[in-house]
Amino acid sequence: MTAIKNYPKSFSHIGITVPDIKKAVKFYSEVMGWYIIMEPATVKKETETAIGQMCIDVFGSDWTEFEIAHLATSDGIGIELFSFPHGIKEAPEFNPFNTGLFHFCIQDPNIEELIDKIIAYGGKQRMPIREYYPKDKPFKMCYVEDPFGIVFEIYTHSYELTYSSGAYSK
Repeated sequence: MTAIKNYPKSFSHIGITVPDIKKAVKFYSEVMGWYIIMEPATVKKETETAIGQMCIDVFGSDWTEFEIAHLATSDGIGIELFSFPHGIKEAPEFNPFNTGLFHFCIQDPNIEELIDKIIAYGGKQRMPIREYYPKDKPFKMCYVEDPFGIVFEIYTHSYELTYSSGAYSK
């Protein structure tokens, strides 16, 4: 049997820094329906545990504690929420032209209802709902913001289904 040298890796989780961990858990669990895997907890800087040492490795030594919570989507993708007491609490500047993470995307066939709920919880709709194949297929998308100004996108259909028909052709 020949070993596969390259294969598509699966997506495990995304980490999002928010100004208010409890408000973020409420938003993402009530609006997105994501499962709360671990309620908000405080992590203190220390070297006696593996998690304490890992956090020092990742964040350096210029911190004393932070809050963390873990959620999961219906397909098992993790959402790791962080809240640092001395971090900047304003929304990041939306600048998709610079290198870095631009957005993440979630999928919901009822895009209109989800956008209404996002707005009701303090988020924003950044653009009108658009269709990839107007009059041919019901594939819709829209960019929105959570209540903290974090930009994300909504698709009504899977990524593969949306792009396999050549969304950018003609």
